Amino acid sequence: MSVALAVLTSDPNLMRCELHRLEGQVALQGEGRSNAVGIGAYAQDDVLLRRFPGDANLSLDSLAPRDESEALLFHARRLPVGLSLEENTQPFRSRRWLFAHQGSIQDFPSIRAGLLAGVPDFLQRQIRGETESEVAFALFLERLWATGHADDPRLGAEVAGRLLADTAQALSKASVKAGAARVSTVNLLATNGYVLVATRVGAQPLYYTRLEGTDRCEVCGITPSSPETQPGVAAHRRRRSVVVATHLTRPTGWVELAEGTTLVVGSDLQVRHLTP
Repeated sequence: MSVALAVLTSDPNLMRCELHRLEGQVALQGEGRSNAVGIGAYAQDDVLLRRFPGDANLSLDSLAPRDESEALLFHARRLPVGLSLEENTQPFRSRRWLFAHQGSIQDFPSIRAGLLAGVPDFLQRQIRGETESEVAFALFLERLWATGHADDPRLGAEVAGRLLADTAQALSKASVKAGAARVSTVNLLATNGYVLVATRVGAQPLYYTRLEGTDRCEVCGITPSSPETQPGVAAHRRRRSVVVATHLTRPTGWVELAEGTTLVVGSDLQVRHLTP
């Protein structure tokens, strides 16, 4: 099963610090070693994608973007032999949107053509790999473009969340209609740097937590006794972040998202749940 991690923070300068705070809480590898590992982040108006070699010694610190970033999305999985790592490694990107899928869509080969039948040609041409995950992204983009606000930074988190949930439900229902013997797992995560949305369909857990400001930071050498005049102290105390993860090593402080529920987080960093 693949692994996904997403972070949306109030202070882009402290993304490295927020990742460090997650040490010992989240896992970056699932069962078996991943060979397709990628991370997406933001640098002002640019969206940056990095790929890691299969033998990389992954750590949360190694995921930190080189520049400040208000959001990031990490994904790791083991691709079958014969699939291009370059074309099939997540997260996928379209303009400012980053997208990741964890799970498996049952009977996908038999439903692929039907799923893409209503997707505009310009979105179908963006599909370069062979996985169901990239088709899921195309379906989400199709719904975004239909709103006319796909590139609008003011797009509401709830709007994006409902479109993501609709995408996941459509994939699951298509699989059931095709007569799949097993239930699909369609955990989807997406961000445009302004909002973070995640939805869970199926038995595979999805978790989230809130990180509040603190007076400690090992990365920056800040302790409770550090004076307010020390650079970064005030920023660390004000910072807030929301983190979504698929694999935990220490569940304390984390909340499991109920099956069929969508998590939406806007620029105010408030967590909201959407249900069908």
